[in-house]
Amino acid sequence: MDNKALFKISYGLYVLTARQGEKDNGCIINTVMQVADKPVRIAVSVVKENYTCRMIRETGVFNVSAISTEADFALFQRFGFQSGRETDKFEGFHAVKRSDSGVYYVTEMTNAFLSARVVESQDLGTHILFIAEVTDGQVLSDAWACTYAYYQADIKPKQAPKQKKSWVCEICGYVHEGEELPDDFICPICKHGREAFRQM
Repeated sequence: MDNKALFKISYGLYVLTARQGEKDNGCIINTVMQVADKPVRIAVSVVKENYTCRMIRETGVFNVSAISTEADFALFQRFGFQSGRETDKFEGFHAVKRSDSGVYYVTEMTNAFLSARVVESQDLGTHILFIAEVTDGQVLSDAWACTYAYYQADIKPKQAPKQKKSWVCEICGYVHEGEELPDDFICPICKHGREAFRQM
């Protein structure tokens, strides 16, 4: 195992992957930390409702790929922050390899991956905390880690600000802002009615 891979997964966002039988699945998580040195163990926190979480509980193995700042929004659209039973996250996606455990890990737009075997789990209400021994780890690129703040600021598409509706009085220029202009509205400046206003 390349110990530099442990440094790469010390903070950021990750693609968590699991496999059960012929079915592969994955989702994006934001909690991976090293909790022991000899043997090397990591902890991951996964929402119970995620199908990936169920697969890990039943098989006891998973991979995590640390997402890099080279990632684009398509990776987040593909894996999402929830995993469902119906979706094949890997269909047509060639940027994956199988680790020795047989589980996919994402090789593109990531900077490191770890393969792990669960040794303990704890129910935290909405999440399951898995403590796992690392069986393999590799550095995939020199790119910086993608944090949630970086994802929000630089990767997630920006939504156009919601435009407020407004009406202007063509007589005096008074501007009224609001979703609707009431039928009985009277301009507070020139005292003309609604018919004097046009929507901006």
